[in-house]
Amino acid sequence: MTSKALSLFILIAILFALIFNIIYYDPFDGYDAEAHYNYVDSFSRYLPRSINIPDDSQTREFFNPPLGYLTPSVGQVICRNYTVSSDYLSECRYFYGKFTQIIQSFIYLLTLCINLLTLKKFYNSKNFLNLEYLILVSLIAVNYRTISMIRGEPYILFFLSILFYKFSQYTKKSFEVSSKEIIFFGTIIGMLALSRQWAFLLFPAFFILIIFINEKTRKNYSLFLLKSFLVGFLLSSWFYFTLLFRYGSFTAFNKESIGFSFFNQPLNFYIPNLNDLYLLFTNPIRPNFSNQFISILYADTWGDYWGYFVFTSTKLDLGRNQDLIGSYLARVNLLNLPLTIFLISSIFLLKKTYKNNIFIKYINYSILFSLVGYLWFLISYPDFPTGDTNKATYILQIINMIVFLGSIYLKEIKEKNILFYRLFMIYLFTIFIHNFDSFLSHFPQSLNF
Repeated sequence: MTSKALSLFILIAILFALIFNIIYYDPFDGYDAEAHYNYVDSFSRYLPRSINIPDDSQTREFFNPPLGYLTPSVGQVICRNYTVSSDYLSECRYFYGKFTQIIQSFIYLLTLCINLLTLKKFYNSKNFLNLEYLILVSLIAVNYRTISMIRGEPYILFFLSILFYKFSQYTKKSFEVSSKEIIFFGTIIGMLALSRQWAFLLFPAFFILIIFINEKTRKNYSLFLLKSFLVGFLLSSWFYFTLLFRYGSFTAFNKESIGFSFFNQPLNFYIPNLNDLYLLFTNPIRPNFSNQFISILYADTWGDYWGYFVFTSTKLDLGRNQDLIGSYLARVNLLNLPLTIFLISSIFLLKKTYKNNIFIKYINYSILFSLVGYLWFLISYPDFPTGDTNKATYILQIINMIVFLGSIYLKEIKEKNILFYRLFMIYLFTIFIHNFDSFLSHFPQSLNF
């Protein structure tokens, strides 16, 4: 098969997985779903006449910015305007949950297309489809799971893809951009800030880059940065000032920080013991390797450690093939080990080829700051004994940025060592076929319109 045919095959497979999960997965089974639904019900109550940001008495997810809840809230408004009910809040939940899945699936496909366009421009290529990127991104199981829930992370991925596209353009223009472009870029920054607080970890890298910008471009870049972030601040700061006035912090959370200290977490949080590593490749589902940072994150990225596509704490008896799922996910983890090594290695190996590329530097530093910020969060807000706040969904931006860099490095391998490239692509397609079941909900059909 040609590269184009294989790319189309992957896109069709991704589309199938998204549609399948719309049919078979109820977002009310997602992470902290009840609290997210309470947020939607409070936020949408007075729409479109006024916006009501819920407080901590209405939902424990009060600290989240509202953009991720806009789609389900629109679905709630549509439902209550076209149905007759004595309890719109509860009876419309099913409709706006499915409405959200459909919209977020479309947004995810659009995200992939924008990233493909960015790579096309990056290579000055005539081809829009990029097989290397598509096969790598298609293997990230946590993407499918997150998109099926009511969350803000899919919007981070979407606005990050636009940010990548525009920033890569501006680097080629030496940041000589119009006021219209600055307003647009600043709007993207504001939209990221209104998606989830994790998005703030994407911003420090822009300021670090000032060190690497050549002197002729530094003034243009500094003005571009100042004006863009001013626009982003004006657009998004109202929400964070709301948190400050209500709870005394711009970054309020639903539990108190115990302060940062490496001693907040036990040693095996940082360094898994041998028994945990054994379980990672034999039975990688909760409650095994409780509160283990690396083991949980690995199993949740490639498989389904927390079980939200196979079982939940409220539906332990409904998931299909639960007696086999542990051994299957173990094989998934094992097969993805070479791929994980490749993706992590690509971050460092690309530096040799693109050591002066500002766009690549931005991605590298954003990965670094996002990882450090996430670790700071887990250490400052430890969750014993389960490590419940350690979920791959929360660092979706890191995983997808690494995949973006990995696709560029895989393209580089294609040019330098075609034999290794072909063998590696056979490996990737093999695990794609094997792992495909991990991309799909294992619950009975939930589409009951």
